[in-house]
Amino acid sequence: MDEQRRRRCGMPRGWRGPAWWRQGPAWWRHGPAGLRRWEEQTGEGGLPWISTLALGVFVQLGTTFAAEGQVDYRADVDLYARALLLIGSVLLLWRHRQPVPVVFGVAASTMVYLGAGYPYGPVFFSVALGVFAAIVAGHRRAAWSAVGTLWLGHLLIGHWLYRYLPPSGDGPTSWSDELVVATWVVAMAAVAELVRLRREQWARERAERAKAAKRRADEERLRIARELHDVLAHSLSVINVQAGVGLALLDGDPEQARTALTTIKSASKEALGEVRQVLDTLRGPGDAPRAPAPGLDRLPELVTQAASAGLTVDVDTEGPRATLPPGADLAAFRIVQEALTNVVRHSGSRHARVRVRYDDEALELRVDDDGPASHADAGGSGNGLAGMRERAAALGGTIEAGPRPDGGFRVRALLPRRPEENTP
Repeated sequence: MDEQRRRRCGMPRGWRGPAWWRQGPAWWRHGPAGLRRWEEQTGEGGLPWISTLALGVFVQLGTTFAAEGQVDYRADVDLYARALLLIGSVLLLWRHRQPVPVVFGVAASTMVYLGAGYPYGPVFFSVALGVFAAIVAGHRRAAWSAVGTLWLGHLLIGHWLYRYLPPSGDGPTSWSDELVVATWVVAMAAVAELVRLRREQWARERAERAKAAKRRADEERLRIARELHDVLAHSLSVINVQAGVGLALLDGDPEQARTALTTIKSASKEALGEVRQVLDTLRGPGDAPRAPAPGLDRLPELVTQAASAGLTVDVDTEGPRATLPPGADLAAFRIVQEALTNVVRHSGSRHARVRVRYDDEALELRVDDDGPASHADAGGSGNGLAGMRERAAALGGTIEAGPRPDGGFRVRALLPRRPEENTP
């Protein structure tokens, strides 16, 4: 419908009809459940006995009724005709396993049946089902070759070989009858092609849904692994340092050793709480977390924990503090946490500086230490910087980490204030 006709009918500009008209019903877009179950059952090696038996009975009975109107110019239906009809029906039992031999076999039996002068009728339904099975299975060239051969054979029989074939005294077939046969052949092949296309679309949609589900599961698994790494790496680093202090002072300064053990208890309790919060997300889909995710409002806690590990942290905030989206707030907290953990583990400096700068477009985080590197085995997994980069990339931000020109190490993160998260 052109634009002028739309306006005369009172339709808005650009109107293309309702969505249900353009897209079709849900069963057409995704496939009927019964058809999918039937395809799965017959595709596992079983023979389609029920449908083949129903078609065979229909062809036999339908041919009997069709023959009553063709007694003047077609041969009578005898045992030989019944045998040819039965052969065409029985061959269809293997249409899913061997679609190419079946479609040629059914076409050949039908051609012999027509060449013998037997009545027209439901015999073409056997050909239609064989062609349908071959095209749906992807053997389009074989299916079209079989129906093309059948039609050419019908032309030869109807316009030349009829002189030598029964029934006696038969004349040439009218071209209108040939047109009906050709229309029937093209129609059944076109329907099979349409079903094949829809079936391929259903298969693609199922594969895409499975791929999307796997991608979501992988992303969720990565997120949980990243959370556990950040929580455990920081807390265990504090525990490791304090355990060393406690062992060194156990005999000489019991009171200081007691303080170290108290710090270990506090750090382990907090780590257990955060690990429980992360694992709560595995309880079931849709369950809400029992505690809010940490954010930059808990930055003083990080400073206190770092101090208990012997690290002095100075925090400098620039710009008016703004409320961040939960994902960005959590990522900022974890990045600072991981950066301070790396200072405790890998730096010989006992002093670090954290700068948090807010502006209109982004949040900048910078963590500096004065170094040098301790070169001691810290027992880490080596995934800290990779985890920080993944968090920043998921929000559309960036991470820069490396040695400073004047010594020490710097981690600089830039996170958008309105991130577009890639995680579900």
